[in-house]
Amino acid sequence: MDSSVVLKIFEQITRIPRESGHEDGIRAWLTEWAESHSLEHRQDAAGNLLIRREAAPGKENVPVLVLQSHLDMVCEKNAGVEHDFARDPIRYEIRDGWMVAPDTTLGADDGIGIAASLALLEDNTPTGALECLFTASEETGMDGAMGLEPGFFEGKTLVNLDSEDEGQLFVGCAGGLNTNIRFRVFRSALKCGYEPVGLMVGGGQGGHSGDDINKGRVNTVQQMARFLYAHLSECQVLSITGGGKPNAIARECSAIVAVPDIKAFASEVEKFSASLKEQFHKTDPEVFCRILARGEYDAAAAILPRPALSDSSALAVVRSLYTCPHGMQAMSQDIDGLVQTSTNLASVRMIGRGVVEVVTSQRSSSTAERRDIAARVAANFESEGAVTAKKYEYPGWNPDMSSPILARTVEAYRRLFSQEPEVKAIHAGLECGLFAEKIGGLDMISFGPTLRGVHAPGERLELASLDKFVALLFDIVVNFN
Repeated sequence: MDSSVVLKIFEQITRIPRESGHEDGIRAWLTEWAESHSLEHRQDAAGNLLIRREAAPGKENVPVLVLQSHLDMVCEKNAGVEHDFARDPIRYEIRDGWMVAPDTTLGADDGIGIAASLALLEDNTPTGALECLFTASEETGMDGAMGLEPGFFEGKTLVNLDSEDEGQLFVGCAGGLNTNIRFRVFRSALKCGYEPVGLMVGGGQGGHSGDDINKGRVNTVQQMARFLYAHLSECQVLSITGGGKPNAIARECSAIVAVPDIKAFASEVEKFSASLKEQFHKTDPEVFCRILARGEYDAAAAILPRPALSDSSALAVVRSLYTCPHGMQAMSQDIDGLVQTSTNLASVRMIGRGVVEVVTSQRSSSTAERRDIAARVAANFESEGAVTAKKYEYPGWNPDMSSPILARTVEAYRRLFSQEPEVKAIHAGLECGLFAEKIGGLDMISFGPTLRGVHAPGERLELASLDKFVALLFDIVVNFN
């Protein structure tokens, strides 16, 4: 099987909308694909899809092998980019050996896993029975894995195709949960002589809240709160909106404030922008803070009189965003270089005129540490009068260094590439932890090609790594016994 076949299938997938929670299109496309290839398929109540190919003649006694990837993708785009993820195909280009989406996410996480599974299903090389499992809404809460029906698949060996570093074989991952926060806010009239003005902190690199959380990248929501907290005595806050998905580091945050002297306020913004550039010159060289032109934010915000947040509501929201724990919290004591515990201040948004909603996510290889940092995040906001709720908790995946599929994969990697693979655990969440919890005796491994900028615009796939990923996966499937 050639990697060009996988890439051709993935190119078709980039034309199909598949944002988390809106996966009907990709499910329908996969179902039609299965029927056109005369393959058995079924769907469960959670929205998971299974496509099965029976064993080739002479391979009936080979154990069933499960290949698993997820249907959905994180949909993020740069500010000002006209792209409708519910309708438009992903715009990508091939550049210096990479497939890259310049202004949006690419969806190689995990569209490349889907494509590899389909390429294997249509390949004529004789193998044992294959079950290709496509799970629903992994990115927002692992809904498919959570709701997986008992007995939905038969195999007891599973290869997860949702990793992002070629040459690394993953045998463990962090568990996670989201802590969601809601403020009931009150409003008051604009003060006499105060004029509204738009403000943005942007240019952040963003990234995956698991893989990239230890890289010191700017969180624009927290930096906006930092600036506003320092200037609450000289401005009124009308709105604050920033960040995106729970598993992405916030790249942009905007606010509308009212001030008595726009020129003086702009001077403070300029100073803050310079300090951000100095602080994050290595991790986020494009970061900025600037005043928005009137046409860049909601025109209705400039119509007087419009109520601002009351002083007490603004203080509660801004102070708690500023003091919220964010970033890496602890490194593993057992595995060198592995982040054990982290938390991500993901987003803030206004819901109507009376509610401010904040979303955060926590990860840890330790259940106790994960719940502890979630409790600290909740306490931070509850101390300012907010109501908090825990959502979408999923378990970690504990490494099994005696795993038969690990041994097979290490042997194949050495034989194919004459080099030693790294065997690792990952701080990101994989569905393997839930599979292990639901299905006893399941032997698992995770690997994939090299992806960069996952969960952020500019996501890219290294094509040379795709060649090696496909060769390794094909070898594992063909020689599985």
